[in-house]
Amino acid sequence: MDIVLALTAIVIGLVVLVFSADKFVLGASGTAYRLGMSPFLIGMLIVGFGTSAPEMLVSLISALEGNPGIAIGNAYGSNIANIGLILGVTALLIPISVKPSIIFRELPILIGVTLLSLVLILLHDDLMISRLDAWILIAAFVLTTFASVKLGKKDQLQEENQGSCDLSLKSAIAWLVVGLLLMMASSRALVWGAVEIAKMLEVPDVIIGLTIVAIGTSLPELASSIVAARKGEADLAMGNIVGSNLFNTLIVVGIAGVIKDIKIEQAVLTRDFAVMLFLTIILLPLGYKFNKKQKYGTIGRASGAFFLAIYVAYTAYLVLLALKLVPDFF
Repeated sequence: MDIVLALTAIVIGLVVLVFSADKFVLGASGTAYRLGMSPFLIGMLIVGFGTSAPEMLVSLISALEGNPGIAIGNAYGSNIANIGLILGVTALLIPISVKPSIIFRELPILIGVTLLSLVLILLHDDLMISRLDAWILIAAFVLTTFASVKLGKKDQLQEENQGSCDLSLKSAIAWLVVGLLLMMASSRALVWGAVEIAKMLEVPDVIIGLTIVAIGTSLPELASSIVAARKGEADLAMGNIVGSNLFNTLIVVGIAGVIKDIKIEQAVLTRDFAVMLFLTIILLPLGYKFNKKQKYGTIGRASGAFFLAIYVAYTAYLVLLALKLVPDFF
């Protein structure tokens, strides 16, 4: 009976996830059209931040329970998954076009705040994020969001209003909210079913956490990004990645740090943060338009395979490390 219930949860979760991602992207693109905002901005503010809400909740609860360090692993791990897994799989299936504004403004901002968080950590001899540092991260989030909204609206005014939308603003927002909630619920059901089956097969908890749970919490971002790219809404997919990573780096860590100082383990800095920083920086040259005949740059299938390979290697190392099959090099 238990296995039937778990399999049912997986099947229903998967079906609802696909359906809700489609409606979510429909609502997001419709909202962008009706409000005269760029799809990238909607992707960044609503898709990216909205799908990062669970990370913020985990961060808050962990800090209140006296474990703010969990927020670091949660935030940095999610950022690695966003680029390595989500962008990797999406680009592998459907090449993603990258506008100049993303290359020359949004990605440099993301790299800048990532480096800011590194500098704040290194300012302390014992490697930590103090309450003051946390407030600086939150302030940086407010400033970057405000700047992105202002500049994004300016970009939209300079562009021709392309495409059309059959949805009213009210209907678009309704699908946006309903789609997001269904994505969250269906991904949780899918993860629960997968975890239950893994436990029946006596898979160790640590492996379940590093694989099924880690990937499962990224399912809303993955589903919405793939659907957005398939519908030609590449800006939504890129906005999802940039917005989610900004939110994780500044708010998820910031909220935990405001509640209690966060001690950063050396391994987290030299392993997890290093992988996150590398993936963030490498986005620039891989998305840059080197061919002047092309209108936009492209993160193609080769780049997608590269990102995915890094994510698989990183996850495999963590699994082997948890099983004590490889030495801890960090």
